[in-house]
Amino acid sequence: MIAAIAAAGGFAWWVQEPITTEGDPIEFTISKGSGAHAAGQQMAEAGVPIQPLLFNLLARVTSRSNKLKAGTYELKPGTTPMKLVEQLVRGEFAQESLTIIEGWTFKQMRAAIAAHRGLKHDTVELSDRELMSRISTEYKNPEGLFFPDTYLFAKGSSELDIYRKAHSSLIQHLVTVWEKRDQNLPYANPYQALTMASIVEKETGQKSERNMIAAVFVNRLRLGMLLQTDPTVIYGMGARFDGNIRKKDLETDTPYNTYTRTGLPPTPISLPGLQSLTAAMSPAKSGALYFVARGNGTSQFSDNLTDHNRAVNQYQRQ
Repeated sequence: MIAAIAAAGGFAWWVQEPITTEGDPIEFTISKGSGAHAAGQQMAEAGVPIQPLLFNLLARVTSRSNKLKAGTYELKPGTTPMKLVEQLVRGEFAQESLTIIEGWTFKQMRAAIAAHRGLKHDTVELSDRELMSRISTEYKNPEGLFFPDTYLFAKGSSELDIYRKAHSSLIQHLVTVWEKRDQNLPYANPYQALTMASIVEKETGQKSERNMIAAVFVNRLRLGMLLQTDPTVIYGMGARFDGNIRKKDLETDTPYNTYTRTGLPPTPISLPGLQSLTAAMSPAKSGALYFVARGNGTSQFSDNLTDHNRAVNQYQRQ
């Protein structure tokens, strides 16, 4: 009887004592279909300093033996056996993160996802169009249709999970800003506004200038002027772009050359962030038709060609 009481007291003490108190988190994986006994063995084999028999006993006496979720976890310093059981029951998997940068092309996004070690790489063999068919029935070209943000996910998650989250987030933001847009904008639909936002994203050096950059391009659309924006030309050049854009590139026609074709390009050219989406829907109240880089990250805006040429001479040709 005394031995039983002592054992019970020791077990109660063990349940509430941290398994480790210092060091890096220990990663371990619980296989699908594992009960408490198998889970305990898998943790021990992965380096978790825990007795599988005691872990199995704890899971059984708390009626959680058959509720453990398969997946990859991290044991952090200070975790007690009881908290560990709760972690496995709730499926609090080891977290990974991936940041998609504003202004990236979809090609850059795909490369970042394919290079992330925490993901299950199950879309590498898919073409862009095949990938979009797994994500959306409305869009075939993926450019611009994923929201740049930091995404958290359980280690070992499918790449498709990231694509779907990023696409869903973009659509939600696009719908929201479209509903709040200014009236009489020269867009036939939200997709055209998204295309404009992608241009604004690539043209803006200072975040505070996004609305003015959008105003210039919106004003040009209204007047039927060529947009004449270099980032669209560069996008249309594809692999031919070597870091420099030349006069012949501006004169070589592609569907994305806004020096040779009026209106917006056929698709977005980058992944725009929320500020660029908002700017495209609510451009500044300005008559500006031109802008030129001052050389310090800001731009000089002009309402007419005479003032613009003067600004070019001042800031570019000096």
